[in-house]
Amino acid sequence: MTYFVYMLETQRGTIYTGITTDVQRRYREHLEGLHKKGAKGAKYTNANKPVRLLYIKEYETKSEALKEEYRIKQLRREQKLLMIEETGPIAQPEV
Repeated sequence: MTYFVYMLETQRGTIYTGITTDVQRRYREHLEGLHKKGAKGAKYTNANKPVRLLYIKEYETKSEALKEEYRIKQLRREQKLLMIEETGPIAQPEV
């Protein structure tokens, strides 16, 4: 199975990092939030709604994706922005 590490920007301008097997589905879940029945949005993005996808990278294993997610979460904002800039614009998922 393929896994993706992604970063998104919230309404407050913060950067959220996560992993998923389906970026479009996961982005939609973040938009829907935890308060709606059956939604599985993260607690953070429930309070800080996402406005756009900034970064996506594909991994062959869950272990690789989890390690990269952890590594990115340890970076300073400036380092994350540099990673995002290096990958170029990301097509936004259909909602």
